[in-house]
Amino acid sequence: MKSSGITSGLAILCLFQLCLSSCGDDDLKKAVPLAKNEIIKNRDRTIGVEIIYSDSSVVKAKGTAPIMDKITPVNGAAYQEMPKGVKIDFLNDSLKIKGSITSDYAISKDVEKIIIFKRNVVVVDEQLTFNTEELTWDQNKKMFYSPKGVITKPDGTVINAINFSATQDFSVFNFEQGYGETYVDKNFGE
Repeated sequence: MKSSGITSGLAILCLFQLCLSSCGDDDLKKAVPLAKNEIIKNRDRTIGVEIIYSDSSVVKAKGTAPIMDKITPVNGAAYQEMPKGVKIDFLNDSLKIKGSITSDYAISKDVEKIIIFKRNVVVVDEQLTFNTEELTWDQNKKMFYSPKGVITKPDGTVINAINFSATQDFSVFNFEQGYGETYVDKNFGE
């Protein structure tokens, strides 16, 4: 009985010794620089966030996010991350909702003045619905950009768009290499 206990104890001791000797000094030196790039100086979490965006003292949009983390890295500029998603409602002059953006994740970079929406991004506007996995809003240019997505118009037209761009209010949009399905009125050409 005692010899089986001693044998299993020796086996565990040998495995423990093997684990200790498997990581050499060179491996540890390589791992340290990787960890330095990810050091965060400060992370502030806010629950139940509501953000109001105004331009020239006129409210243009209202955003909500269940969680917003303000991250200040040791090296680099601070940014806000919304890991549980965001919803932004665009408002007209009467403060009625005229469109929206929703996504499962968003990151706002203050220095670059951009917001990147990722995963299940849906833009709803009076003239289109745009679905994509990534959409960037450049605040300086007042433009939206996406590498690809699907445009659906109220008449049922569906367009797969590459290099999509739109003005801040989605009144003008452009894309390349579009293909899809459209509906033509039966009186077309008369």
